[in-house]
Amino acid sequence: MECAHLGSVKTDKPRAKGSDAGCEECLRLGDSWVHLRLCRTCGHVGCCDESKNKHATKHYHATQHPIITSLEPGEGWSWCYVDELAMELA
Repeated sequence: MECAHLGSVKTDKPRAKGSDAGCEECLRLGDSWVHLRLCRTCGHVGCCDESKNKHATKHYHATQHPIITSLEPGEGWSWCYVDELAMELA
């Protein structure tokens, strides 16, 4: 199966200065996270679903931006929420 939402990929960089160091919302709240995910449409950095706040998924539900990429060192996978498909983006 091929992802039908690759056209939504606009960036591979975090949008906010310093957001590559943590989840944008958790940093504002003074909270912690487990892993970081990058929205490939707008550059939002949110925490994963293993984190208590699940900000990456909340961002998807709020914006409908479909594809995230792991920001964890050594990981290069991406995920499309709509197609429920894991992939590697170039």
